[in-house]
Amino acid sequence: MSERYGNRTVRWIAGAAVVAAVVGVTGCSKEAESGEGEKPVANSSTAAGSEKQGEDSAASKPSGPRQATAEDAVATWVTAVIKGQPKQACLVMADPATGSSPAKVGTPSRCNGNTPEVREMRENVGKLRTSFTPKQSTGDPKVDVARVPATGGKAVVPADKVTVDGQTLDKVILSNSTGLKAGQLDVKVEATEIKDAWYVTNLDFNLG
Repeated sequence: MSERYGNRTVRWIAGAAVVAAVVGVTGCSKEAESGEGEKPVANSSTAAGSEKQGEDSAASKPSGPRQATAEDAVATWVTAVIKGQPKQACLVMADPATGSSPAKVGTPSRCNGNTPEVREMRENVGKLRTSFTPKQSTGDPKVDVARVPATGGKAVVPADKVTVDGQTLDKVILSNSTGLKAGQLDVKVEATEIKDAWYVTNLDFNLG
């Protein structure tokens, strides 16, 4: 029976510790294969170029990086995770609005804070970094994200649509794992449009 680890909110990387624990890390796996066929519509360079810095500390108002597309948001987030930059990752993360609660995006004041949830986020970004980093990484990754459809202000980016230094992210994760085989891991990153900017709002992964 497959075991499902889904709908893990990424706002403070709530599911990241589970990702690291489930995937595991080893230096003994084979090198991941290169991604093929998909022309990227966003990468770490274009995403960085779309950032506009802001100082508004209101949690419901976007500030800091403003990503024009879902692909930009995911490319920026994955790049920050691999570089070990939790504050930069936080700035492109958000909680979408639910019921009467407004959306809350990562602002400079929130991401630079020292609350328990921020400390947990920083720790867990470090755990994700190990799983997301190719074995031969220079520490300055080139991240490309292929175009995905967006519906109702939401888009889901499968890990095989994200390429890190020429390798798809799903294969990078597998290459850093213990005991997992191709087809056993399904990872998706969800992005949501909030006030004309896109943010990473969910990390969904299935193991089985």
